[in-house]
Formats: sequence, structure tokens, C-alpha cells
Amino acid sequence: MVVSAVSERGDNSPGPTAADVDPLGDPFLRTCFAVPVPPATFLRRRRLFEHLDQAPATPLTMVNGCAGAGKTLLVADWAAHLDRPVAWLTAGATDQAPGVFWAYLLEALRACGAHEIRDVGCPAEAGTVDHGLLARLAARLNGRDRPVTVVLDEYDRVTAPEIADQLGFVLHHAGRGMRLVLVTRTEPTLPLHRYRADGTLTEIRDAELAFTPEEAAALLELHGLRLGGDAARALVERTRGWAAGLRLCALAARQSSDPETYLKEFEAGQSTIADFLLAEVLKRQPAPTQDLLLRVSVLDRFCPDLANALAGRRDAEPILAELHRANAFVEHLGHSWYRLHPLFAEILAAHLRVRFPSLETELHRRAAQWLRHTGPLPETLAHGAAAGDWPFTARTLVDDLAIGQFFTGLRSGDLGELFSRMPPGTTGPEADLVRAARELSDGDPGHALPHLERARRELARAGSGGTAARLGLALLDTLAARMTGCPDRAERAARTAGELLRDLPAELPRRHPELAALLQTHLGAARLWAGRFEDAGAALRAAAAGSDGATALSRQDALSLLALIDCLTGWPTRAERRVLAALADAERFSLAEPACSGLGHLVLAAVALDRDELGEARALLDRAAAARLSPWDPVTAAALVVVRARLQLARNETRAALETAESAVPAAVASPWAEAHIALVVSAAHLAEGRPEQAVKVLRDAVGQDAACTVAAARAHLAAGDPGAALDLLDALPAGQRVGPAVTVRALLVRAEATGRQGDHATARRLVTRALLDARNERLRRPFQETGPWLRRLLDTDAFPRLPARPGPRSGNEPEPGHPPTLVVDRLSDRELDVLQRLARMMTTEEIAADLFVSVNTVKTHLKSVYRKLGVNRRNEAVRRARELRLL
Repeated sequence: MVVSAVSERGDNSPGPTAADVDPLGDPFLRTCFAVPVPPATFLRRRRLFEHLDQAPATPLTMVNGCAGAGKTLLVADWAAHLDRPVAWLTAGATDQAPGVFWAYLLEALRACGAHEIRDVGCPAEAGTVDHGLLARLAARLNGRDRPVTVVLDEYDRVTAPEIADQLGFVLHHAGRGMRLVLVTRTEPTLPLHRYRADGTLTEIRDAELAFTPEEAAALLELHGLRLGGDAARALVERTRGWAAGLRLCALAARQSSDPETYLKEFEAGQSTIADFLLAEVLKRQPAPTQDLLLRVSVLDRFCPDLANALAGRRDAEPILAELHRANAFVEHLGHSWYRLHPLFAEILAAHLRVRFPSLETELHRRAAQWLRHTGPLPETLAHGAAAGDWPFTARTLVDDLAIGQFFTGLRSGDLGELFSRMPPGTTGPEADLVRAARELSDGDPGHALPHLERARRELARAGSGGTAARLGLALLDTLAARMTGCPDRAERAARTAGELLRDLPAELPRRHPELAALLQTHLGAARLWAGRFEDAGAALRAAAAGSDGATALSRQDALSLLALIDCLTGWPTRAERRVLAALADAERFSLAEPACSGLGHLVLAAVALDRDELGEARALLDRAAAARLSPWDPVTAAALVVVRARLQLARNETRAALETAESAVPAAVASPWAEAHIALVVSAAHLAEGRPEQAVKVLRDAVGQDAACTVAAARAHLAAGDPGAALDLLDALPAGQRVGPAVTVRALLVRAEATGRQGDHATARRLVTRALLDARNERLRRPFQETGPWLRRLLDTDAFPRLPARPGPRSGNEPEPGHPPTLVVDRLSDRELDVLQRLARMMTTEEIAADLFVSVNTVKTHLKSVYRKLGVNRRNEAVRRARELRLL
């Protein structure tokens, strides 16, 4: 029983009655029962409001979030709109003894109008509560017609373990008469697993409390600020949607002369947010925990062992678990890994630099050393760089065999940016290899070679060991040889790299499949430059056999080079298929448009030229030239010269074609195919200007060595009036060269003209018929345009099938009277047929992509291939053509 305040004080002054005091004899603090009133800038979030509306259906609701997550205002706003009694108690403002807690809770119930509990009684002592009182309370509540909602705010301040058991007892036996809402920063000790299993618990946690970008923008508007969608998303990303952070940012931005810039660039460590977090989170922790938090602030993520390594202690695991449980801005990532809330991390890092100015560098060094053996390479490198230990950082990259990642397109930019900060004075072979890799990735072999030579000398002085560094040197040597046009050097370097790979533990190369792919691609490119197409193809096919993201860029590069070989040997459709496969592969791995896509577009431009699609060829050539074409790669540079000059010839720009053909392609050694194809252009230009003898002379050295040049020389002899010499050259074509239709069709046409000039018109017609049929499979038109008027006169008869179709206006694609429709260019793949069938059903590109579970860009790639194969350029034409061919 509580004695009156009068008798306790021993005076005659009137005092409060027993109903007005707690078991300690102190008056009740009435503010503990007041429902907080949201400010004018409060944003009611409908999704959370509706979630809380589930509370009447469950006896227990828990709103669990970090400090400033907006828990209290959310529940207060919801409670103010309920049509039933609400007993509000801010538990953190009272003494935490069980008797005091229950006295306050009973008073909160009475204040909300729960009159039936008036005779329940009141705890007589601060430290204990009579079980009968709790039983009477539960019974009275269970008899209510309308349930009462009890909100316990700041429940995390309730520390007495018996209170949770007592609450659980009352909640269970009160039945439908009581709904309990806990607003807390920590997980309460109630048996929540039972409530979850029974479906009698409503939960709202930090992730749901976080503001969305749309909600953040609406909140800022309530503060008189407008922020665009991208800026709002960036602010939410930085604050993780933390309510207090957003509100404090808004208040501070209103005081700024440029609110939008402030919201984008504010310094967390110098803001009111810092004051809030330091006071509400950091300073509430014991000194050892504060020290641990400051030290891990240099990490993006951490586990207990890493935290112990930085703090020089062994007890980080329970501390981190408790910080996470207490919603102290420590987020659990799973598998014992944690991270700090980004704003909290910024503020702690700034606080660390103020309190311990020299400690940050040492912490980064410890983190790098620990991660070197157990952590991801990117994090190890980042901490090594932050510590300023560049020899360690470069050595770590090289020893991990990761130097090839400068060229995979996945982390190239990150590595380049990281090592751009490496001071010029950093020494060691690994540092020189990294510098060389950066220069080569930027397309500058001239600056890379001195670094490679210095690394070679240092490794030679070191003697045995350094296998990883020697392998890195061999890889970079192979690439440098490709860039400078040194096939023999590439062969030696690749051979050395192969030997070193065999000496390494098998698991290391397996972790880095990009090494072998890069080596084979660069070796294949060097062999291609040397004109060794068969050997080049073997290396490039090996590089193209990879299937993961690490080898995607090498695979695209290898496919583009294989396509160039197909193009040079007269197989345009096969070249086109390889390029389209390369581009689709790049899309599959979400690669940005890399250098080798420029070569791919060059090949497509050459294919379009052979099909006499000059507008398409010009567009593709422009696209290739606008891409990062890697002019230091002589293969690509020569291909650009040849295709550009061929296009100029096709457009009757003879002078421009000759000037382009004279463009120098820097390389250590000359390329036989590059010289041969330049000679083809020059010879054709001389023919166009009426100088057949000069055309013959230009090709003299290439005759017998290259089939295309031999055919062109025969054509030049024919133009000079010597059909016999033309036929002799064609009869002497090398039998071992596996040339494709782009060459053989031209050979057939030259032979037909020469035969016709000798009077054998029947044979000439048979040869032209063969040429037309062979050309139809590849949709070749350019060889026929190059022949001159004699062929047009010969074709002006019903005895011949049509020329292969060329995309154009609708009328240009319709069959001419008396002529059979164009044959399909190439067999459509199963997926192309899938796309075509949906095209016939009038589905949009987006609908086709959704129906086939592929991207829109993939559908566009298939459509482009279908159009090319059917010889059309519109959807309705493709459907009509497919029906003619009975494909639909």
C-alpha cells in the first residue's frame, strides 16, 4: 500500500493522493501519457498507415527501427485517427523498476477511459508487482466490449527482464480486449517467434520505415524544397531513406543559398545530422564500443575478425551483434558480415580524423593486410591504396594474376582510376607492370614499352621466383606486340606465358580465365596481321570458347577478328553472323560498347558494301569510326583504311579512294593481306580512270599469292584487251586457298566475260548463271555492279534469274513480272523464326521481348538478321516475304 505524501513528508501541507503518485511517491509525469503531435511538415505515408491498420487483427504490433527512423510520429499519427481508446505511454521517461512501469501503464489506461480497471489496484512497491494485480488487469481487459490499444513508446528503454514476461502474461489473458503496440529500437525479449508462427504479430522494421525516393521528394516539398527524381534517388541512397536524416537535411537546406546543391553535396560530418548521430547513437555506447565503431568506419563492410584486427581486440563478435540488435546503425549483411549506415560511417570517419589524426592510415594498412589473405581483391587494393602502400598494392594485383582485369571491361575503369593515384616514385617490377598495363589499356604502347623493359630488367636481376610477375610481363608483351604489329614477338611472349601457366598451381589460372582468353586473342590478332589465317583462327576460336563475364570482352574481340578473316576470305554472311553473335554476347553481359565493337561494325560495313547497300555501309563505317577504334592496333587500322577506300570507290570518289589507300598504318612489319587489299583498291581506282596497264602493274607482286588479287589482275588484263591472259591467271588460281563466294563470284564473272569475248557465249551464260545462284545465298550485288555494261546487256533477258535482292522501297522488293522471287539468303535460326512468327501476329518489339523472356535489344538484333536474310527492311515486308517462302 502506498502511504500518502503528507505522512511521508511529515508536514501539514496538502499532498497528492495515492492515485496521483507512483510507487516511489512521485507525481505521475503526465507528459508520458500524451500522444505526440506530428509537426506541420510530417508526411503521412499511406503504405505504412495501411500496414498499421492490420494491428487490430493481431494482439501484438512491433515497430522496430533505428533512432530517427520516424517510428514514434508514424504510430502517433495512426493512433490519433483510431476509433477506439488508445493508452499511450512513453516508457523511456519513467523509472524502469517493474512496479513503477506498471503503475504508469495502469494510469495510462485510466487516462484513456478504461474505467473498468479502477478497482484493479496499484503496485505497492517499486521493485515488484503482485501477480494477482496482473491477473485482475487481464481479466478486466478481457471483459471489454471494445479493445483498448496500448502503445509503449521507447520500449527499448525498458530493461527489467521480468517486465517482458509480465507483459506477455497480460497480453495473452487479456484476449481481444487489448492490442499492444511496441515502438522500439531493439528486439524485445517477448517470445516473438511464437507470435510469428501463430500469425498474431504485425511488424514494421527499418527497411519498411525507410523513405522511398518518391516519399523523400514529397517530404522535401513540405519543407518548400523541390528535388528532381535522380537527385531524390541519390539523396535516398546516401541516407538509406532515414527519416531524421532527410528532415535534418531539409531544415539545413532551407537555410542554404543553394538548397539543391546542398542536398547533393552536404558534408555529413559537418551537419546537424552529425550532432544527432553522435549524441543519439555513438555517445550512448560504452567507451570500448565507441572505439570499435570509430575504427571500422574506414571499412565498407566488416566481419568480427576484421574488426578485431583493426581494434586489437577479441570481443567484436558479441558487440557487433548487440549493435545490430539495438538498431545502432550497424546493418547485418549475412554470414557474419556487417556495414555501417553510410551517413553514420561518414560522420564516424570525420570524427576519427579529428580525434586520432594519424590513425586512419594505419587502419587502412591493417585492413589491407588482413584482406590480402581472406578478403576480396578489390577491397584489398582499395585499402592498400588508401594506406598509401603502393608497392604492396601493385604486388597484390600482380601476385593474384589479376593484371588482365585491366582489359576485361568489367573492372578496367576502377583499376585505372585506382592506380592513377600511384606516385611516380613507386618502384618495383610490379609497379612498372601496372603502369604498363594502364598505358596499354589506354592504347599507348609507346609509353608502355619502357615500363615493360624496366620490369624485365628488375625481374632478371631478382633471378628465380616471381612467376606471377613474369606471367604478367608475358601477357603485356603479347598485347604490346599485337599493338605494334610484331607477330614474332607475340609468338615468343605467348609461348613464355604458356610455360609459366603450367608452372602455377591449377586453381590460380582457373580463378582467372581471362588470362588464357587474352593471350589467345592477342596472339590470334598478331597472327592475323602476319597473314597466317589458319593459325590465327585456331587461337581466336580458343579465345571465343569462353562463357563467363571475365572472358566476354576477349570473346567479342576474338569473334570480331574471326569475322574479319571471313570477310577477307570472301565469306560475308559468315562474317555477319559472327559480328552479330559478338554484339549479342556483349549485351548479355551488359558490357559498354568496347573497342572491338568498332572492328565489328567495320566488318558489317564491308558486308554491306558487297551487297551494294552503300547507305548502310556508310552508316556502319561512321559508327565504327566514332567508336574507340584502337588506331594503335594495325589490324583494325588497316581494315578501316580498306573499307573506307572501297566505299569511296563504290561512290565513284576515285581520288579520295587513292588518298585513303595511301594512309600509313604504323606497324613494325608489313602485313601481306593489308598490302594486298590496298593494292586491290589502287588497282580498281586505276581501272576506273582508264589505266588498265597501271592496274595490272599494281597487282603484279600479289598475283598467285592472294586469290582476290589474282582475280582483280585477271579483270585488269581483260580491261586491257587481253582475255587470254585473264583466263590464264584464273586457271592458275591457288587450289589450296579456301576462298568464299565474294571472291569466287567475281572470278566467275571475269571468266564469263573473257569467254564471251572469245566467242563462247553459251559458256559465258552458264558462268553468269552460276555466279547469280552463288551470289544469291550471300545477297552479293557489288561484284555485278563492278563488271560494266556487258553484263547488263546479257542479263536483259528472261534466261537469267534476278540479281540478289537489295533493301529499298516496297516497289523495289516486289518480284518483277516473269521472274521468280528471291531465294532466302540463309536459313533462319529457331529463335529468328520465333521472332518472325510473333511479328506476323502484329506484336510490338516490347511484347515479343516479354513473350520470349529476352531483352528488347536482343529482339532488335534478331529482327535485323531476319531482314537481312529475307532481303527486306520493313516488318510487313518480312511477313509477306516469309509467307511467299512458306516460312509461316
